Amino acid sequence: MSMKTLVIGLDSAPPELLFEEFLGELPNVEKLVEAGMYGRLRSCIPAITIPAWAVMFTGCDPGTLGLYGFRHRRRYSYNDIWIASSKSIKKEFVWDLLSKAGKKVCLVGIPPSYPPKKVNGCMISCFITPDASHEWTYPSSLKHEITGVVGDYIFDVEFRTENRDKLLEELYEMTERHFTAIEYLMRNRAWDFFAFVEIGLDRMHHAFWKFFDEGHHLHERCSDAELRKYKDAIKNYYKFLDEKIGALLDMLDEDTAVLIVSDHGAKRMRGAFCVNEFLMRESFLKLKEYPKSVVSIEKAGVDWERTIAWGWGGYYARIFLNVEGRERKGVVKPEEYEDVRDELAEALRSVRGPDGEKWRTEVFKPEEIYERCEGDPPDLMVYFDDLNWRSAGTVGHQRLYLEENDTGPDDAVHAEDGIFILYNPQENYGGEQRDLEISEIASVILNIMQGGGER
Repeated sequence: MSMKTLVIGLDSAPPELLFEEFLGELPNVEKLVEAGMYGRLRSCIPAITIPAWAVMFTGCDPGTLGLYGFRHRRRYSYNDIWIASSKSIKKEFVWDLLSKAGKKVCLVGIPPSYPPKKVNGCMISCFITPDASHEWTYPSSLKHEITGVVGDYIFDVEFRTENRDKLLEELYEMTERHFTAIEYLMRNRAWDFFAFVEIGLDRMHHAFWKFFDEGHHLHERCSDAELRKYKDAIKNYYKFLDEKIGALLDMLDEDTAVLIVSDHGAKRMRGAFCVNEFLMRESFLKLKEYPKSVVSIEKAGVDWERTIAWGWGGYYARIFLNVEGRERKGVVKPEEYEDVRDELAEALRSVRGPDGEKWRTEVFKPEEIYERCEGDPPDLMVYFDDLNWRSAGTVGHQRLYLEENDTGPDDAVHAEDGIFILYNPQENYGGEQRDLEISEIASVILNIMQGGGER
């Protein structure tokens, strides 16, 4: 028989915390693990919220979706940028297919779902929503209903801040309102498929990781007062989420499967590598004048007539070549493109750490890892030291290695492995362990809802 399905998205939940360190204090999640199937969920490349959730719910890779992160260059411009949104995705999500099949769907906070699109049911948009003055629900009238239940709906919090007391308060308030809205919709809307993503866990990891992780290079600098306040902040939030999940599970019948998933994992950040400082030292990037303070590459006064390549920062680095006939002031001759790209890739792979230690750096050519490359792909994509080091795109540091993020406080980076737990009351999985790829989840959902279970 076909099943209803509840998908619980926990942005950035890593297996090391959910399945190991904290599991014994998460009774509701633990029950699902023991009775269901669970394992690591290998994220896409790049392992970033956008595009990862879209990959999960379409089954398409980032190149096919034309999504390589939050922001993108437009048509090889040096400074014309577009930001990913629901309008960026032309492929069908699982809920589009289910809607066409007459199934009722309810969706809350799944990136990128702003602006909200028409479905056979209802939708609340995600953390990229600018604010509540914009359209953030489908149907539009739903926003008045939700506001009447939860008050002002909170889409996200400013997590790169030193005011962590305020951040903790805002995180719990946001999460409380999210789950109040979710419970309300589960009780008051007919649904066959219900899916939501809680972004708060990702924000907790980025803001509070160094306080509980004694191996973090900044842990020893935390004051005793900070450790007393924040050492258990992440664990307590997991316990809070477990209680909220338990309340949802209590609302389900024996004809509803439950899938808990994360888009990627998380781990301690060892520092940030200044990719454009490196490109300058290797003579790939030229500035008209070295900046007197730290500035973004867009404001750095790049000498494009002498620049071969430049990069963007983030949890991974995007490298762009300045190609003659493609970029407005391109210098790399098309016939030399592959040789230059290979030379640059080898230079990036050879980067060592601040103490000369060998890094596990991966450099990807988009066309080699994707079925196809739509939109505006970079020329190279770089994971510095297995993503342990963030890419800093700003210039003016006069060094290659930073102990902290260059765009505000951030203790954690992304890891390639997220999690999945599948509980189906009609199947006896008995705690079976199995690893999946993130692109497989869409077919898992469709298979369950068509009565096939999952094996």
